[in-house]
Amino acid sequence: MCAVEYYSYEEYCQWEGDWELIDGVPLAMAPAPMINHQVIAGEILFELKSSTGNCKECLVFGEADWKVNDDTVVKPDVVLICDETNNAYMTKAPEIIVEVISKSTAKRDEKTKFKLYEKEKVKYYVIVYPDDFKAKIYRLENGNYTKEGDFLTESYSFEETTCGASIDFKKVFEHFRE
Repeated sequence: MCAVEYYSYEEYCQWEGDWELIDGVPLAMAPAPMINHQVIAGEILFELKSSTGNCKECLVFGEADWKVNDDTVVKPDVVLICDETNNAYMTKAPEIIVEVISKSTAKRDEKTKFKLYEKEKVKYYVIVYPDDFKAKIYRLENGNYTKEGDFLTESYSFEETTCGASIDFKKVFEHFRE
């Protein structure tokens, strides 16, 4: 019989390195992401920030803690969150979460986080595949994610966001297609 230790947010705060905590189970983050991963995440962040303009209610940023509860803390690659008042970490569900897949975290992003974000009512979940220059967008509908489509060069407008965000995937991936 194998016992799994259970950890809390308080313990998580004491750890060195990059970790996530899901249902009390610590999960090491991958080593520093490859350049493609970082560039694509940066382009998406820029697209979201540019599209929201001067909206005062929402923030767009990358790799910050979202404390879902006392035993679950995740670090999405890019988020758009509105009406957040805590300065230390996110305390409520972002409207958009973007995860850029890496081989070592693909299962976690596609399955574990997919279910978590759906359960926590994140309006949009975007999974980006940097090797394929493709993004899959899921929209929360009646408590479940429905796939909006695969995006390679198309634009997508997140109509159910406070600030009316959008992403032009042609711009996100153009550096790599040349």
